[in-house]
Amino acid sequence: MKILADECCDAGLAEALRVDGHDVMSIASTSPGTVDSDVLALAVGSGRLLLTEDRDFGELIFAGLSEHEGVLYVRFPGNARQAMISRARAFVAERGESLLGSFTVLTPGGARIRPKR
Repeated sequence: MKILADECCDAGLAEALRVDGHDVMSIASTSPGTVDSDVLALAVGSGRLLLTEDRDFGELIFAGLSEHEGVLYVRFPGNARQAMISRARAFVAERGESLLGSFTVLTPGGARIRPKR
């Protein structure tokens, strides 16, 4: 799967998904400091699922009605971060391409998937 990792995304998670065979492009490596609306536009333009830990993308998409190819918002509090990478890897492996077009919030307790309208 083609994934765009937002700058705030855990670098270890982006690398783990790359090791799993996904085509992961990282904003932190290619364009640090890019504003969220441009990150979202880049994900759309390159046909990539946006991987982020930034809740602002929810506002951009739902309040601003911005287009997206799919968003995986990983939300793990400090006391659960050590499980984040393995949980996210397993979730992406299980759901794969079905994440495209949806806004998904992944937490230690599960996932909420909201399909694109």
